[in-house]
Amino acid sequence: AQTAVFLASEASSGITGQVIYVDCGYSIMAN
Repeated sequence: AQTAVFLASEASSGITGQVIYVDCGYSIMAN
């Protein structure tokens, strides 16, 4: 929910063309 609030805010106006993963950090963990 915090990511959605951030993306809806004015603070995210500089973000363009990005994929934002919301997966509790699993995408950065080593296999």
